[in-house]
Formats: sequence, structure tokens, C-alpha cells
Amino acid sequence: MNSATGNLVFDPQIIRRFDINGPRYTSYPTADRFVEAFGEDASRLWLGKRNIGAISRQLSLYFHIPFCNTICYYCACNKIITKDHGRSAKYLKYLARELALQSSYLEGGDQEVAQLHWGGGTPTFLTHDEMRQLMAATRRHFRLIEGGEYSIEVDPRKVDRSTVELLGELGFNRMSVGVQDFDASVQLAVNRVQSEEETCAVIDAARATGFKSISVDLIYGLPKQTVMGFGRTLDRVIELSPDRVSIYNYAHLPSLFKPQRRILESDMPSADARLQILALAIRRMTDAGYVYIGMDHFAKPDDELAVAQRQGRLHRNFQGYSTHSDCDLLAFGISSISKVGPTYSQNVKTLDEYYDRLDSGTLPVYRGIELNADDLLRRSIIQSLMCHFELSIESIEIAHLIDFKSYFATELDDLHEMVDAGLVRVDDKWISVLPRGRMLVRAISMVFDRYLRADRQRTRYSKVI
Repeated sequence: MNSATGNLVFDPQIIRRFDINGPRYTSYPTADRFVEAFGEDASRLWLGKRNIGAISRQLSLYFHIPFCNTICYYCACNKIITKDHGRSAKYLKYLARELALQSSYLEGGDQEVAQLHWGGGTPTFLTHDEMRQLMAATRRHFRLIEGGEYSIEVDPRKVDRSTVELLGELGFNRMSVGVQDFDASVQLAVNRVQSEEETCAVIDAARATGFKSISVDLIYGLPKQTVMGFGRTLDRVIELSPDRVSIYNYAHLPSLFKPQRRILESDMPSADARLQILALAIRRMTDAGYVYIGMDHFAKPDDELAVAQRQGRLHRNFQGYSTHSDCDLLAFGISSISKVGPTYSQNVKTLDEYYDRLDSGTLPVYRGIELNADDLLRRSIIQSLMCHFELSIESIEIAHLIDFKSYFATELDDLHEMVDAGLVRVDDKWISVLPRGRMLVRAISMVFDRYLRADRQRTRYSKVI
């Protein structure tokens, strides 16, 4: 049975037909295409010339805090399970070194920051003094502008009102609260027991402290999850009235992520049950007045993401959807990924490697990529489809000096099946993702991914739905 929600049509039959494995496109090319030939030297070079041509781009800073007190079985992030704050104290000293090193390669006066994010792991693993220390180190080397977006991922189990108030004092004004599911049996199955009261207390404290935007993260497809149980979670989340809600598809890849091996296959919801849960989530969120932004994100109509999408200013990066399309991203900490000019670079993934590189006075970069003209062209197409559900063929031709129909003849042929299925409309001026295709925008974007076309190896990716 189809369900329509304004700008979105949920058609289970169509979704089953096109639900293939594919990237989430927080970058293009995706991180698995980075090469070790692009290392510290190349990264340092691009930091020095990021404003080449006198085009000044503001900065976005990302800090990866990998530590967690306990392990959540579903997690695919790069994390370190520990209760030893001696480890985080040492890590912060090296983060300060990396801050000093990266900033030293920038041109004088080139330190204006419009966006900052602490992710993990669990950033709120840090003690209050450690939080102050990291923000002070950041401000020594960079200038955080008034009105910028300064966000942090929060685990409500490890945060009280005093922590939220401190975060506000440090300059944070946006918060992402991890929930996943309030159902007790699901929480036990994934080893993340978290009460509704803890979550409510954090959100109330954030509002009282003056946070401008509060987001709640949910996951569908977890073990022991049912339509009825997730419906109760949705009801409670809607009562909490966050500004944004993310409803992620759980990617069960136990061969790649060891903690997921603790999840019993027999506890996993069926493919049909997952679709029913997703359909319910979409209906409940849109009935509650939230706008479908794309993929797995919903926002209130007056939220910055919804406004940016209406105005054509929405962007997508490693933190998901963003309103800052013109920022270069400098990333700090293990496994973090920077985006500077036409390049991406990723840091080493272990603490020992990270410390060794910084002890030797070199950036801890181990791989990356410099985008060629074709990469830049395809990135702009995928960005437009993912963020705005449409693509101006004329704009692409003018910006990249190509004839679209001849350059993408193969891709346009491949789109025919999606056109016939009512997912996409293609004419001389536009490619438009129709309401029936919006849930499948990842699959549509994959048509323009040259790397996937070359190797067809998709088992490393999750299903698009």
C-alpha cells in the first residue's frame, strides 16, 4: 500500500525493487576511494594555498573524540572503550599539537571559523576540565565567529544539567542527542540502556541554556524492534519536540564491525518489518509537521535546514546535511576526514600512529585524494540530487564546460528504468527526483558514481533503505 506525505511517496514495492547497497555520499569520491599516495605532504600543501585566487572560504572544524564508557553493539564508528580518563587527557594534549600544526600551515589571518562539531565516540566522555581545555586550545588558534554553528553529540546517560550549562558557556549552541530507541528490549539487545527521563532532562536543560537547535537520533532495523514498539518511541520523541530528527537505517555488517557480531541474527526484524517501521516513522513525523529533508533527516519548517533547502542553500558533508556549503573542513583526531579545496584527507586510525606522527612533527594524514575535473563535476551532481532533489542541466554545463547529454549518455540511459518507474523525471533542462523516488535518492545518485561503475563492489556498503 502506498502512502503519500506531501513531498514524499512511500511505495514498498518500488523500494524493494531499487533497495540496493550503496554509499551515503557524505563525500564524493567516498572515503574508500582515498589513496595513500595522497599523504601528509599533499595535505600540507593544500592547507597553505586553500585561499588561492583570493577566494576566502570560512572554516568548519571537526574534532573526533573516540572514547566511550561502554560499547553499543550496533556502532560502526571508530571508538575506544575505556573508563580511564588518563587516556583522554593524553589524547587532548595531542589534539592541541595537531591544532597548532594545522593552523601553522594556513596563511596569516586565515582562521575564521563558522562551524564546529565534536563527534565520536562520545564527546561527553570528557570531563568538564577537559572540555574547557579543548575549547581553549581551539580558540588559541582559530576565531569562532558570532552566530556560527557550534554543535556536539551528546550521550544523555553521561550528561547532567551542569554539563549542558558548561557546553553553553563554551559556545555550543546546537546539540545532537543519541536515543536510537526507547524500547527496553531493544536497548538490552544493543547494550545501550537509556531512560526517557535521562533524555528529557538533557533536552530540557539544553532549551533552558539557550541552545538554538536540538536534534534527536533514532535508528530503525535494530534487533528486537517492532512496529508497535518503535511507534511508542516516535510518540515520545514527538512529545519532546526536537528541532530535527534523524532516523537512520541500521547497517548490519558484522564481517566489518566486530561489535555487531554480538547481535543475534534471530533478533533482527525482517525486511518487511523494517519497511513497515520506516513507513510508520515517515507518516508520524510528517503528520507532526516535520519536513522531510532527505534520506534520513526531518526538520521543523522553521529550522535552518528546512529553510536552506527551500532557498537552495542546503549542503551535505561528513556530519550530514548542513547550511554551510562554502566552508573548508579541518578535522582533528584519529580517523577524521578533512576537506580543503578540491581535496579530502584522512588521519590515521589508531592512537599509537596518531601520537607517533605528531611526535615527529608531521600531520597524521595517511590517505586522501585530489579531485580531478570529472570528480568535481560528479560531486556537484550528487550534491544537488541529495540536497535539492533536482539538477539544473544548464547550470552544470555552464559551470563545468560540458555538453551534458553527450558526457552522461550512459548515465541517462541507465536512468530510463527509474524514469519508467516514476522515480525521476528527465527533460532538456532538469533532472527531478519525484516524490516516489525521494526515499531512493541514494540509488539515483549512484548512477552518476564513476567509481561504482568501474568496480561494482557494493558489499562494503549498507542498503539504501
